[in-house]
Amino acid sequence: MAHGKSTFLKVLSGELEPSKGEVTKEKQERISVLKQDHFAFEEFTVMDTVIMGNSELYKIMKEKDEIYAKPDFSEADGMKAAKLEERFAELDGWNAEADAAVLLNDLGIDPSKHYMLMSKLEAKHKVKVLLAQALFGNPDILLLDEPTNDLDLKSINWLEEFLINFENTVIVVSHDRYFLNKVCTHIADVDFGKIKVYPGNYDFWYESSQLALKQMKEANKKKEEKIKELQDFIARFSANASKSKQATSRKKSLEKIELDEIKPSNRKYPYVDFKPDREPGKEILHVKNISKTINGEKILDNVSFTVKQDDKIAFLADNENAKTILFQIIAGELKPDAGELIWGTTITQNYFPKDNNYLFESDLSITDWLRQYSKDPDETYVRSFLGRMLFTGEEALKKVNVLSGGEKVRCVLSKMMLSGANFLLFDEPTNHLDMESITALNEGMKKFKGNMLFTSHDHQLMQTVANRIIDLKIDGKMIDREVTYNEYLGVE
Repeated sequence: MAHGKSTFLKVLSGELEPSKGEVTKEKQERISVLKQDHFAFEEFTVMDTVIMGNSELYKIMKEKDEIYAKPDFSEADGMKAAKLEERFAELDGWNAEADAAVLLNDLGIDPSKHYMLMSKLEAKHKVKVLLAQALFGNPDILLLDEPTNDLDLKSINWLEEFLINFENTVIVVSHDRYFLNKVCTHIADVDFGKIKVYPGNYDFWYESSQLALKQMKEANKKKEEKIKELQDFIARFSANASKSKQATSRKKSLEKIELDEIKPSNRKYPYVDFKPDREPGKEILHVKNISKTINGEKILDNVSFTVKQDDKIAFLADNENAKTILFQIIAGELKPDAGELIWGTTITQNYFPKDNNYLFESDLSITDWLRQYSKDPDETYVRSFLGRMLFTGEEALKKVNVLSGGEKVRCVLSKMMLSGANFLLFDEPTNHLDMESITALNEGMKKFKGNMLFTSHDHQLMQTVANRIIDLKIDGKMIDREVTYNEYLGVE
């Protein structure tokens, strides 16, 4: 339920009035919100924008400056200034600029930019300034809606550490499961217009609700068996929690969980399962000296690698385009300027393009569109398949040219599942997907028995699927290592 989460945050922050009910907090508690409009502060300096995170402090600073700038400074002004100075000191105003500078530096914004106007700043920096604004001045309650969107990896890692050590309350909406797992001690599930809060991080919530679903289906199982299953499950989760403060308090709350507290989730997960029609032989793919220049810019320069059995390779690149161009060449949609691809004779491939719109330029219904890719053209077969991908009943008759981004992705995944290919290419498959579909896709990619090349900004997908990382560098060099994503990044 995409709208529910953001609406709820707006009600908490006071931006929206609830139709009924109320939000109460201690009078002195300060709520800070991550602003979504990157152009709201164009005429202010970066420093002022960050300090505005604490609106009372910012107001006092401006009032003080105005009073001291008066040519006819009266006794009343002096009294008012003294009062302001007192509150200014209580709010730790003397350290405000230094604190703001620390946040900006930690987020990779150079001191030379701290007093620039926001309008002069690049988009990727504006995002970080707004994040610094939300974090500024140790708020009592921090509301963050998709804080990792548009952030680079280094900043995301920094934010994770910041929030793990943050003593106060954080309420966050995010599609980044790795981030939620590191940061959260509780998960609030917004479903059917209601909100339920569960102890534990995202993985714990997901797996416990799946366990409850399984136990509900096996209703006649003895209570002792169920409790044993629950205890084993909690023990497994407590053991691998990281060593942060969050983890210790999380562990305590997990150990108190009773069987009845774990409820099956009402959320529907598509069923993603790629089954190859035949096993790949020893020879899979040699990519030899591939080069490609587009509009005068050399995107790929002499790229070579060999895909071996069981390889699932995640690609990183300094230039985002390089990954897409390489995948288009491997998928046969683009010719290289130089170099060649040598495929093993047993290999059949299927491709998930980053921009899939060209596949949907027709008036066909979803059922007829998918039928084109099915070895079994029988409508009942295709429709049962679509049902697993959450296109049920009338949904399956929708025209493909009116589908949303997420629906198109589920169609392309269905096409790939029907292909029976043993070599899959995925270019950013999690874009446009909701949490349920990302989780299901992640499982499907993990279980796949063939070879896979993929790109993604989803940390957990990269970490749980890839056993080899290829990083295309701007200077034409390439790093190729048989490690997991976290080992490559050097994080635990």
